[in-house]
Amino acid sequence: MPDLEFHIEDAGVAPFAAVPSLLFKLRIENRAVEPIRSIMLKTQIQIVTSQRHYSDQEQERLLELFGQPQRWGETLKTMAWANTIVLVPAFSGSTVVDVPVPCTYDFDVVSSKYFHALEDGEIPLEFLFSGTIFYAGGAGLQVVHIPWEKEATFRLPVHLWKEMMDHYFPNSAWLRVRRDVFDQLNRYKMKQGLPTWESTLEKLLQASAEKVADS
Repeated sequence: MPDLEFHIEDAGVAPFAAVPSLLFKLRIENRAVEPIRSIMLKTQIQIVTSQRHYSDQEQERLLELFGQPQRWGETLKTMAWANTIVLVPAFSGSTVVDVPVPCTYDFDVVSSKYFHALEDGEIPLEFLFSGTIFYAGGAGLQVVHIPWEKEATFRLPVHLWKEMMDHYFPNSAWLRVRRDVFDQLNRYKMKQGLPTWESTLEKLLQASAEKVADS
C-alpha cells in the first residue's frame, strides 16, 4: 500500500494565470514500492497566524482582525486560506507537481486584509492533504484514501505575495462598495466631469479635509 510524504519545496508567482495566483512546488514521495497511477489530491491551506512576530505598524493594521495586541493570546487563531484540487499523474518513487492557489485582492476577504497588513518576513502556512490514490497492486488497479494526518508546512515570504499583486495589479488596490454607494459616486463623478475614480476620491477627500479645517 502506498505510503506518501509531502514537502513544499518552493513557491513562486504564476505569470500568466487568469487571476492572481501563486504556484507551490509540492514534492510527493512514495515510501512503498507500488507504482502510483494517479492521485486526486485535495489540499487545504491554513495561515498559522501565531507563528510569527508582528511589528508595531503591523499590529495597528491588524486591529480589525484580531483586536488589541493585549488580547492576541486569545484572538490570534489559525485561519483558513484556500482549498485546491490537483490531479497528480503517474509516478514511481517521487514526483514534483505545481499546486496553483488563486488569490484575491478583495479587502472584504480576511486573508487579503491579513496579507496586506504585513510589511516583511514570512507567512507561516500549513498544508493539510486528503484525496484518493490510484495505484498498481497485486490484484490490478487499487484505490486507497490519503490518511487525514498527512500535512506539510511552509513559510511564504511576504514579498512574494506583494510581487504577485504588483504583477497583476500594478500600484493598485481593490475596494468593493454597495451598489447604491457606487451609483452615488458615479453620479458625482459625471457631474464633476472627473476622468478617473482616483480623481473622484481625491476630490472628495480634499473637500472633506477642507471642511474639517474650516470647522
